[in-house]
Parts: sequence; C-alpha cells; structure tokens
Amino acid sequence: MGLFDIFSSKKSSEGASKKKTERELSRLARLAADKMAQNFDRQEAIEQLAAMGTAESAAALLKRFNWSMDPSITDHEEKEAAARGVVNAGSAALEPLRVYAGNAESLTWPIKVLRQIVPAEDLVDELLGVLDEFDTEYVRNIEPKRQLLITLEELPSPEVREAIEPFLTDMSEPVRYAAVTTTFACKDPASIAPLVEALTEEESLRIRNRIALGLTEAGWVIPAEFHAAVAESLPPEFVLDGDRVQRRSLP
Repeated sequence: MGLFDIFSSKKSSEGASKKKTERELSRLARLAADKMAQNFDRQEAIEQLAAMGTAESAAALLKRFNWSMDPSITDHEEKEAAARGVVNAGSAALEPLRVYAGNAESLTWPIKVLRQIVPAEDLVDELLGVLDEFDTEYVRNIEPKRQLLITLEELPSPEVREAIEPFLTDMSEPVRYAAVTTTFACKDPASIAPLVEALTEEESLRIRNRIALGLTEAGWVIPAEFHAAVAESLPPEFVLDGDRVQRRSLP
C-alpha cells in the first residue's frame, strides 16, 4: 500500500468515526429530550451525554429542562443529572446556555448551572447579557424576565441598577414589582428619579406601596422638583414629610 493510500485510508476512517459520533450524539439527544421515552433509556442517555462534557452534549442536555413529568422526584433527579452534565462541560457550555436562555420558558435550571460554571465576579455580566435579550413590551410568558430580576436582587451593583431601571415600567405587573424590589436592593439614591416616575405612572396599588415603603426605609431625600409628584402619587398610608417619605401617624 502506498503512502497516499495510507493517508487516504486514515482520513476515511476518521470521517466515518466522526459521523458515527454525530449519529450517536443525535440519538442520545433525542432520547434525553423525549418525555415519552422509557425512563431507563432516557436516564441512560442523560448520563452518557453528561459524561461527554462538550458544547454539543450540553446543548442536548439543556432540552431536558423544557418539560416536567410525574413522579416529580424522578423529574428532579433527571434534571439534576442533566445540570451536572452541563456543568461538566465547563466554559464550553456557556454559548449553548446563552442560546437556550434566550428562548426558555423558565430560567430556574439555567441560572443554577450558570452559578456553578461562571466565577462569581462574572455572573452579573452573564445574567445581564441574558436580560439584554428582553424588552419591556408584552410577552406571553413573563417568568424568564421575572426570574432574572429576582436573581439580580442578590447581586446589587451600579451596572445592575442601570440595567433593570427600564423594567420599572414593564407591561407586566409582576415584572415591575420584581424590578422595584431589585432597584431598592442596589441601595443607590440615583434610582430616585426613575422610581418617582414609576410611582406617578403606576396603577397597581401593590407596587405603589412597595415604592413608598422602599423610599421610607431608604430614608432618601426627595429632590424639591419631585415633591409635588410624590405627594400626589403616594398611597394613603404614606406621606411626604418635608423631603422624605414617611408612614402616616396613626390617629
């Protein structure tokens, strides 16, 4: 056999091996994501994908988070195994995670995985990158936005404050509430202006109460140019006393 034949045979063998690996990955991915598959087959597929530790296997495992099943303990065990597999891929899983998070119905599991893959100092950037994919318009499913805002409450910073302020006027009341709570968690008086604007436009008494309570607890000085708007918009149990929001005294 000539030298050219040896190289040609080796190249052909590598190509065949690659196609076999791709076919196997595709088969495992289908099983792992199939709610109707036998539990044993699906769990075995998840374990095999988890052991691969690649971007492709991570992308396949993420699809297991798309649905739930009974019994719930089995559902949780499978998702835990899938999460471990995504974590096993390390930084290679980041791009599949970003893509998945942009279309996910829920970010509970992706956020759990991100916390284990991304260093603490980089987690905010990753979460804000996902948040950038959302705007304040109406969406059928608000959970991804709300979950991101709730998670960011634990990670206050000037960058977080600036990123979440637009969501103070989101179309969804639960999203606005989460944005208000996270804004106050940042403890930055620079939020006074957007909070006052939100207060004056807000129809939800729950959120107006939350803003008023937050301003009271923070003890921030309300600039003179906002006094009239704040005094007019405060819920009944709050009052603008001088330049600070206070609870009304009981009679």
